[in-house]
This record gives sequence, structure tokens and C-alpha cells, in this order.
Amino acid sequence: MSIDFTRLALPGVQDLQPYQPGKPISELERELGISNIIKLASNENPLGTSAKALAAMADAVDQLCLYPDASGYQLKQKLAAKHTVKPEQITLGNGSNDVLVLLAEAFLCVQSRPVMSQYCFAVYPIATQAAGATPVMVDALPKNHPSMPLGHDLEAMLAAVDEHSKLVFIANPNNPTGSQLSSDDLRNFLQSVPPGQIVVVDEAYTEYASDDNYPDASQWLDEFPNLVVTRTFSKAYGLAGLRVGYALSNPEIADILNRIRQPFNVNSMALAAAEAALDDQAFIQLSCDVNSAGLDYLSAELSQLGFTPLPSAGNFVLVDMGEPAERWYQALLKTGIITRRVANYGLPDHLRITIGTEAQNQRLIGSLHDLRQTG
Repeated sequence: MSIDFTRLALPGVQDLQPYQPGKPISELERELGISNIIKLASNENPLGTSAKALAAMADAVDQLCLYPDASGYQLKQKLAAKHTVKPEQITLGNGSNDVLVLLAEAFLCVQSRPVMSQYCFAVYPIATQAAGATPVMVDALPKNHPSMPLGHDLEAMLAAVDEHSKLVFIANPNNPTGSQLSSDDLRNFLQSVPPGQIVVVDEAYTEYASDDNYPDASQWLDEFPNLVVTRTFSKAYGLAGLRVGYALSNPEIADILNRIRQPFNVNSMALAAAEAALDDQAFIQLSCDVNSAGLDYLSAELSQLGFTPLPSAGNFVLVDMGEPAERWYQALLKTGIITRRVANYGLPDHLRITIGTEAQNQRLIGSLHDLRQTG
């Protein structure tokens, strides 16, 4: 007898499509039999991992037979000092994705209608639908907006918040658009949201945001008890393969999240690496400097080639290719360059391109130039 197991799943899960990660280098090697591949698809740090973090991982190898510290005591102490919060305000996660899922599991139900922006990080609707809730997608600002094309329309998002929302998701900077909210705009939004609604500010790319008016929302936790800030070690810190992130909130919210957090959700290697990475701010500064120069270079060169790169506060640039981007994606693959399609975000004419090293950026531009010449 054939059984349709999909029908046994929650309605929200039945309708979900799996998260689409960037193509791995090994997959492209198998498919095309080529080498010397560069991956500019997943917003990873092109400089690799801090030497201090690598040394800490080597020291942790002898302890792999033991379970990790489930409380993450040492990492929480360092994070508490960094953000001027108490350790009981921190929830550790297997990447920041993990804490986003915990928030959905803890606060959403079938009647919930969490609010998010049209071009938000794909995990927000996945996590909320998996919890049985119905995400409310608020139209983003138009592409021709003078300061924040395709960014969050905070006025419209505020109008969408009601007693059923429970959670409001805001990414700053936003992935995949690269848009950034100013300190004044985000603070005004937080002041206007009813206190019974939890606002999640996802700051996965915060280290790369260099604008003087960019806010560090973690400094506002005392002012807004309904605020949750999420961070990750996957981007600027170069620890994407270890999966470690965290949430900052008031202690009551953190206590709720820690009730459902899986034991040992952050492994020993990740704990050791994250603790050491926090001590290597020189690596973070170098990563940001390389990113800033690369972003300026790519934005200028892409424009020269006739494409339209959007302003970005992250370590990537969203590029309007002026036509369906699939052919550019496939053509770049054949040259050994992996970029990111974003048709699943409703942006079929765009590619998201991670900022690489100087050599990687130059190779990308050279390949696009050659592809332009050949039509």
C-alpha cells in the first residue's frame, strides 16, 4: 500500500520548498570536471579563518571524545563582555539560523502571522511555516528608491503588525538585497511597535556595515525588552563550516529559548574557535578592509559592463543582469565561478555575488567581460 507521507506533515511544511544553498565547489568539479574553482555564492569570508581560531581548534582536538560544555560558559562570558550584557541574555545556536528557528518554535502557532519584508532571508518564512504560522510578506521598497532599493518598507511593515503577529523579522543589513536601515529609522520603528510584539533584528552582516549611521541594535536591549538581536560567526569571522551563532535578548526571552534549545547544539570545536575568533579583531578589520575595497571595485566594474549593482552594506552585491540571470549563472559556472541565483527570492533577473579577494574579483570581471564580448 502506498502512503502519502506528505499529508501527515503540518500544512505549512507541506507547502515548503527546501532552503537552496550555494553550489559546493566539489559538486561543480564532479559536474564539469574542472578545477581552479572560486565560490562567490554563499557570502563566506574569502580570507578564510583567523589563525587564532585555527590554533584553538587544534588544541580542542584531544577533547572530542567528550561532550561540549552545554552552557557555553566561556563563550557567553566573552560575548557578554563584548556586548555589555549579562550571560543570561545570550542564547547560543548552531549558527544564527538555529536561534531563528528557536524563536519560531517558542512563540508562533497556527494563528500567528509574523511580519517580514518581501526580499527577506529565506529562513524566516521556512521557520515560521514549519511552526504552522502564516508569514506576512510586506512589499519591499521599489527598485528605484533613491537610498534603499528593494529594502525594508518599515512604515508598511508597522501597518501590518497586529495582535496575531507575535514576531517581526528585520535583517540589517539585509540578505540578499544588501540594503541597510539607519539608526533613526530602526529606532523609530522599535518605538512604534506594540511592546507585546517581539522584533528580531538579524545582524549577520553587521561587521561589514561601515556607514556612520548604521545601528548596533544590541546596545538597545535595555530600552526595548521586546527586542532580540541575532549574530553569527559564519561571515566575517570565517567559521561558516562550524555553525555557531547567538541571540541577545532580555533574560526572560533567553530563558524561554533555552528551554527548547537542543542540548550540545554548539560543538566543542565551534565553541573553542568562536572564543578565539573574538580575540582576533585584527583579522576582522582586515576582512572588512578587503571587503570594502572589493565592493567598490565590483560595483564600478559591473556598472561599466552594463549591469546594475545595488548599493550593499554586506559582503556581497546584488546585481541586476538586465535579463533572466540564469544564462549568466550557467556561463560563469563553465569558467569555474560559482555565483548565487536568487530567482527563489522573486528576483529572476539578479545574481548575488560574494565579494572575494582582489584576484577573485578581477577574475570574475574578466569572465563577465569575455562573456559580454561573445554574446
